[in-house]
Amino acid sequence: MAHWREEYSAALAARDRREKANVAILNAYTQLADRTGRIATAVNSTQSSAPTESHNDIPQSLVPDPKKKGVASSGLSPPDALAAARTDLSEAQRSRSELQDRLTRATAELEKLRKRSSQDSRRIGALEKEVAQLQLRLKDRDEELKGKAKLLDDFQDELASLNLQLNMAEERSNRLQKENQELVDRWMARMGKEAEAMNEASRFS
Repeated sequence: MAHWREEYSAALAARDRREKANVAILNAYTQLADRTGRIATAVNSTQSSAPTESHNDIPQSLVPDPKKKGVASSGLSPPDALAAARTDLSEAQRSRSELQDRLTRATAELEKLRKRSSQDSRRIGALEKEVAQLQLRLKDRDEELKGKAKLLDDFQDELASLNLQLNMAEERSNRLQKENQELVDRWMARMGKEAEAMNEASRFS
């Protein structure tokens, strides 16, 4: 019984770990989306500007960020900055595609785990109901066995009592037979003596 509970707990723990991992992916995806939006705005602003604009007219979106790669440095001309921005945009789109694939796979896995969790929950409910029914049947069977054991004890006691009565009856029967045999023997002896007496009396008459 404990085996499937451990598997269920392990599945829940794995699901929680995957959901936390998905949170990190979503946060990274949001940051990339924001970055892509800023780069796209910078590209549109650069394309709408005249080629003869001075370096001071470069949009603020193209100002280099020391914490980000792919954005033109302050010494590049607008075409170079545009090329760098397009390269950065391409890289961001590639990263976004990879993250989207990972998110899709993680979402599919999450849905699979949710379905499995739902199936496991239904299975747990069915098993718990079955366990309750089996426990009730086992309790009834225990009561039945106790009743049968009591009946057997009563039967054995009654059988012992009947055996005792039978033994007593046999002893009484044997005693009566013996007494009856003694009476028969005595009667036969008496009858023999009387017959002899009658025979003796008939001789002298």
